[in-house]
Order: sequence, then C-alpha cells, then structure tokens
Amino acid sequence: MSSQIRQVEPRRLYQQIADQIRALIQSGQFPPSTRLPAERELAQQLGVSRPSLREALIALEIDGSVEIRSGSGVYVCAPEERPANMTRSMGESPTELMQARAAIEGTVVALACARVTEEGLASLRETLTIMRSKIAKGRDPLEQDRKFHLTIASLSGNSVLMRIVRDLFDERHSPISAQLSVRFDNKETWTCALREHEAIYAALETSDPLLAQAAMRTHLHASMERWVGG
Repeated sequence: MSSQIRQVEPRRLYQQIADQIRALIQSGQFPPSTRLPAERELAQQLGVSRPSLREALIALEIDGSVEIRSGSGVYVCAPEERPANMTRSMGESPTELMQARAAIEGTVVALACARVTEEGLASLRETLTIMRSKIAKGRDPLEQDRKFHLTIASLSGNSVLMRIVRDLFDERHSPISAQLSVRFDNKETWTCALREHEAIYAALETSDPLLAQAAMRTHLHASMERWVGG
C-alpha cells in the first residue's frame, strides 16, 4: 500500500504565481491575444516581487500559455496552445539559486585565499584569457565561467563545497534558467561578468579573504540582477 503513495512535490513560488496568472487567463480576465498588464502593475495586483513575476512569466512562456515579445509586452496565447494543468517544475527559482550561490561561494572564496597556489592562479588567469577572447568574438564563454568558479571551489580544499558549487552552477541548464540565459546573456552582460571575475582574481592574488568575499558576492548579486532583473 505504501509503495503506491507518491510524495507531494513542494510548489515553488514561481509555480504558484504562474498558476494564479493561468487561473486569471482561464477565467476570461485576460482573453487570448490580449496583452497582460505592465509588469509593475501585475506584480502589485498579485502582491509579488517583480523578479518572482518574471520567473512565473518565463515558466508560462515555456509551457505555451503566453508569448513574451521584447519591447512590446506579454501576450496570452490561444486556448488550444495552452495546457490546462498546473505549472510543472522547471528547476529552482533563479533568484533563490543566485542568492544561494552568493552565500556559499562567498565562503568558498574566502577559504580559497588561505590555500591559493601559483598553479591555481595560473589556471584562473588562463581561464580569464580564454573567456576574454570568446567574448570579443561574440561567443558564449559559459564553459570558462563554470571553470572559473569550480577552480576557486577546488582551491578551498573542501570536496563537499566543491560539489555544492558545481551542482548550483549546473542548475543553469534547467528549463527556466536556460530560458533566462537565452533572453539576457549577451556580449555586454558577459563583459560585465568578466570584469567582476577579474576583481575576484585580484583579491585572490593578494590572499585577502574579506576583499575576495566581497568581490564574489558583488559578482553574483550583479549576475542575479542582469539575469533575473532583465
């Protein structure tokens, strides 16, 4: 009997907000082909933050309920294109994900300052050089971004923290995070990330844990604003 019981999955905030918007659509308050209210207005109506609303709208776009048109707004799709079920999980909330990364990687980089080696610094320099070259050519440097953060985690000397950093970073491949990346990752945002990486490297080079921690948290909070803030 117990084998037939399925655990109920907790509903993430963006799923709950998406379900609220879906209910308004299905009730006829937002008919097909109409534009949803402006982001600020809709967030106030629902009593939610704008980043959380953005995540919900991305989730609704993925499942075909709405279409987000850059510079124009968010439009309701026709009923036949819109699933009737509740919003499925599409990964962790990108906002919460970046907050978690800032908390954890801020500690990791401080630990790395006490164990940093010339070999480790050389690896980071090489990664930044390749990242800089890819950005200049208009190519996606995500592989180097990942290597930069994982190299710092390895310098902490803590395999558990390294695994956590890796798993949090790889959450970028979830449907909701990947869709945000498609919309907001570009040469300008990657250039900003590179400058922030350089500041982290400079702090590691001087083995200053407080400066390194501040640089890492500044980078990840800025990344959250670029990514989720749009």
